[in-house]
Amino acid sequence: MRVRVQAEPFDLGAEANAFAAGIAQAGAVVTFTGLVRDNGGQLQAMEIEHYPGMTERAITAMVAEAKARFALEDALVIHRFGRLAAQEPIMMVATAARHRGDAFAAAEFLMDYLKSRAPFWKKEISASGADWVAAREADEAALERWQG
Repeated sequence: MRVRVQAEPFDLGAEANAFAAGIAQAGAVVTFTGLVRDNGGQLQAMEIEHYPGMTERAITAMVAEAKARFALEDALVIHRFGRLAAQEPIMMVATAARHRGDAFAAAEFLMDYLKSRAPFWKKEISASGADWVAAREADEAALERWQG
């Protein structure tokens, strides 16, 4: 299980290939990559802030919970911080399990938690100014399905 929080871009293909190459017992590998949304062509950049150490611990706890819930063989979470342009990869989740259902469910679980609970603060910058991104009701609703 690996968690990386980094400013540097990552190569999706290389990360996915390296992740899959290290899996001996899995029957399924699922990957997801999130991109910075352009918001109708208005976005100049997104700035992402976090507290080093705290962020990695929080995400590591999420990954441990996913491993316990979904019998994962392995998982990888990469999340970037700093200034990112529209369409740049912002994060990646990879999960491996013996069965595809567990791999898909674990990936969705991790994505929902990253979107709603990971300690990142995002600011969208456009020609009209900068605004902090607020929590969305849809993201909270997605997270509720994993409660209880």
